[in-house]
Amino acid sequence: MKRGKRYEEAAKLVDSSKLYEAKEAFEVIEKMPKTKFDQTVELHVKLGVDSKHADQQVRGTVVLPHGTGKSLRVLVFAKGDKAKEAEAAGADYVGAEELVPKIEKENWFDYDVIVATPDMMGVIGRLGKVLGPKGLMPNPKSGTVTMDVTKAISEIKSGKVEYRLDKTNIIHLGMGKVSFGAEKLTENYQVLMDAIIKAKPAAAKGQYIKSVAVTTTMGPSVYINQK
Repeated sequence: MKRGKRYEEAAKLVDSSKLYEAKEAFEVIEKMPKTKFDQTVELHVKLGVDSKHADQQVRGTVVLPHGTGKSLRVLVFAKGDKAKEAEAAGADYVGAEELVPKIEKENWFDYDVIVATPDMMGVIGRLGKVLGPKGLMPNPKSGTVTMDVTKAISEIKSGKVEYRLDKTNIIHLGMGKVSFGAEKLTENYQVLMDAIIKAKPAAAKGQYIKSVAVTTTMGPSVYINQK
């Protein structure tokens, strides 16, 4: 696969045989050639678990100290007072049953996260086939099925992210922007890794963290020495 000139320049800054300390890795990313847009910094953590087993799932949420640099749009399924509360708390969209055909038939996905009050889960269940594959289904574990819609919206808007294993036992997520600089990216990284380590399933055997890499949207991987 032919890479662009900018990628080749960035790759020259990375010693592929080396495991970097976290801050050092982000300093390398900071030195990479700039693009016309502020690239997302992505974290990729390969775990020594088997996601096929229910007792080896790794999933949770954490509020990043410096957010992700992305302003998330929140859709809230709620009625009555809870709908009013969601609007007051800054939800981008609020509704109930009337949103089902809009999502199903009009392919409406102008939002990043869905929050729902528990009484609305019967309605949302009808959208499982559409929302599930996009990772948009609200879930009590991630704090998106709750009566406290104000807290849920506030956390999402201030930088709450959800991490979860994919089928290849890797966690992928955006953890900031290149413009944050090495200091802030390192702080976000530490909070995320602490959460992932704490979420280690009791059934996991052997080496838990297999590898940790950080990349930019269009850049090469930098591997981190995560003890």
